[in-house]
Amino acid sequence: MTPGSPVVRILSYNVHSCIGTDGQLAPERIAAVIAESAPDIVLLQEVDVGRLRTGGLDQAHQIAEALAMQRHFHPALSLAEEHYGDAVLTRLPMTLVKAGALTGPRRLAGEPRGALRVSVEVEGHALTVVNTHLGLLPHEQAPQIRDLLGPFWAGDPALVGPVVLGGDFNAFPGTPSFRRIAQGWTNAYRRKPAGGRGATFPSLRPWLRLDHLWFRGPLRVSDAFVVASPLARRASDHLPLVADFEFAV
Repeated sequence: MTPGSPVVRILSYNVHSCIGTDGQLAPERIAAVIAESAPDIVLLQEVDVGRLRTGGLDQAHQIAEALAMQRHFHPALSLAEEHYGDAVLTRLPMTLVKAGALTGPRRLAGEPRGALRVSVEVEGHALTVVNTHLGLLPHEQAPQIRDLLGPFWAGDPALVGPVVLGGDFNAFPGTPSFRRIAQGWTNAYRRKPAGGRGATFPSLRPWLRLDHLWFRGPLRVSDAFVVASPLARRASDHLPLVADFEFAV
């Protein structure tokens, strides 16, 4: 770490509608897992807002309130007053730049997917953060990645500073989707998944690296780890991924 360089800790977490591996619905438990690693910015996927299946709770609001953070939520899927999607939380100054759907396949389309793009101020430095949750199958992911890396999202030519692209990509190292992103981005978790290191799914016995934090621009990674506490193994079917990004100043 360079003396005087700002460091920002980012956590990405698929919260599985706050339903744990024990079947319990507990947004407060998700908040407690997040608090264990004290992140500055939190990227959440599979968040329920107003859904009957989870008691009509606004999970984005509940988790953000428990952590004393502001939040932006985007529903990738909406049915009447019920919403399901992604959120970005932080205590830092944050501006929502864009929230919307990602392009899906023309045929055999699965669940709709979306993304959130925000600008966060970190000690005078502007950081662009994009949060997403890609489809389950490669034919779904291909057009979503083209869109995500294109000019309206992470590939915006106006983006000249540091960018972090995170979320649940449903793609482990070696897959076409992983290799496509790796052509222009650096994965924050650089160690090979030997002995399950870096694996986030399934939380009880993780062996797949599905969740990622990618970056480009003047950033360095000083640490990256998976939160695998007993509480994290119960709170969701995914484990949180955390990385510390140092601004190269």
